[in-house]
Amino acid sequence: MHLVGDDVYQDWDAIYRDNVDRVYRIMFAKVGNRADAEDLTEEVFLAALRPLRVSASVGEVRAYLLTVARTVLAGYWRRTLGRPVTTLDDEQVAEVFAPAEPGTRSQARAEAILAALPARYRRVLELRFLAACTLKEAAAELGVTVGNVKVLQHRALRQAAVVAGRIES
Repeated sequence: MHLVGDDVYQDWDAIYRDNVDRVYRIMFAKVGNRADAEDLTEEVFLAALRPLRVSASVGEVRAYLLTVARTVLAGYWRRTLGRPVTTLDDEQVAEVFAPAEPGTRSQARAEAILAALPARYRRVLELRFLAACTLKEAAAELGVTVGNVKVLQHRALRQAAVVAGRIES
């Protein structure tokens, strides 16, 4: 028998209002962009709608929502990356992290992609990935905020993917 105390929600609306910001912050911290974080937050609440009891305590509801958020996030990464993220094959890791030899085809390809980008996008990618600058260091170098560097990097990577697709075609 379970005693229900004062720390229960009145209805689903109260559950949602009290937890939506918390779930959204978790998702945003993991995916780094607003649109995906909003979609994932919605998925969490839709997935929790049927199984979650309104009579559960506040702590139980929060714990359950956190568990659902983890599951939804794992599904997101599986869809995004196209493969499960729970295991790593040693050969894949070695292949991905193998140092590129100077003058190789991949270096020429990377240079061609960077050359096709606008100067600002090229510079942010050079700072972040070639010079291994932190967001803060890149922001100082570019004279912008850390948030702006994140946006520039995101847009630059998207544009680089488009350019890479054209180069491969």
